[in-house]
Amino acid sequence: MTSRHTAGLLHHQVDGPASAPPLLLGPSLGTSLAVWAPQVAGLARAHRVVRWDLPGHGRSPASLLPGGASVADLAHEVLRLADALSLDRFAYAGISLGGAVGTWLALHHPERVTSLAVVCSSARFGDPQNWRDRAAQVRAAGTGQVADASAGRWFTPAFAADPAARNLVEDMRSVDPAAYATLCDALAAFDVRAELAGIAAPTLVVAGRDDPATPVAHARELADGIPGAGLVEVPGAAHLAGVERPEPVLAALLGHFGPAATGSPDDDGTRHAAGLSVRRQVLGDEHVDRAFARTTPFTSVFQDFITRYAWGEVWTRPGLDHRTRRCLTLTALVALGHHAELEMHLRAALRSGDLTPGDVQEVLLQAAVYCGVPAANAAFALADRVLAETSPAPAEHQHEEN
Repeated sequence: MTSRHTAGLLHHQVDGPASAPPLLLGPSLGTSLAVWAPQVAGLARAHRVVRWDLPGHGRSPASLLPGGASVADLAHEVLRLADALSLDRFAYAGISLGGAVGTWLALHHPERVTSLAVVCSSARFGDPQNWRDRAAQVRAAGTGQVADASAGRWFTPAFAADPAARNLVEDMRSVDPAAYATLCDALAAFDVRAELAGIAAPTLVVAGRDDPATPVAHARELADGIPGAGLVEVPGAAHLAGVERPEPVLAALLGHFGPAATGSPDDDGTRHAAGLSVRRQVLGDEHVDRAFARTTPFTSVFQDFITRYAWGEVWTRPGLDHRTRRCLTLTALVALGHHAELEMHLRAALRSGDLTPGDVQEVLLQAAVYCGVPAANAAFALADRVLAETSPAPAEHQHEEN
């Protein structure tokens, strides 16, 4: 995994083997490249995955998008990024606004796009006045009110309280208001309904059946208008379907983009690259860097083995999301009494936000029933210490410690 903040370019992150075919992933309005986190490990097994941040979002500077910019201007920034990475041709997948960018690229630069997937997107994003009104609201009052309302658009009520949902909503509060408003205006002006028949790239359309922002009817319009396009409707998902229902979205994308011509998932180098990416994602860069710093010629073979096998084979499989795998891992470590590993995974899960203290409590209580009270007793004591060390200091003590 390589994160790059290069002057004059969109901030981006690269995962997967350098020799594999490139796949660019575009985010939705109000989110950063983190919106693709549930799919990146699976996609990076056979592709060089490049995620990018919208201007004013994540770590991309707002100055990349001047006032009055359009989806076409944003697409040209993506092409500048591809050129800087020496990517002459690439597959592309985008969510919502990111999907609009991919649609524009497939229409106007078909020589660059080998395959296209548009996720919870549209050829025209509803009434343009609604977008102009939102732009005016954000210019006047910032993104706070829009962020408060975003959970209802992005997720179903059953998922809105999930840590992954809460983290994305909080991220939106840091988006540059001027850039956000400019992109709202760009969406207001976007309408390629009459041009869809001109898309020649093999195309997949993915829709969340409970999406209020880009309803299924918008997805069907895309699929009906693009020659040969496929359509997958994901039940129980709203606008950010890939976050709420990561497994079916990943499965659809893998089925569409197919195995890469080079860098097959069965190749050791590909497995190692994908495993290293997800290992960093789950445990954090600092832990992985320390592990490799301590590696000796004698232990290097074991580091390679667990990176390829545990992280590159199992953790990258699309059948379970990382949150579920974390819960299963904690339970197994409790049962076997592997306390050092248990502490490591507890810290990583809490730090990432995948698990809350309440989630950990439930996992350990479940373990008490099926793994035994003594094992759970030791685990509760360890977790209590980890929570005490990782929780913010009480407000009355913060001034003294600073």
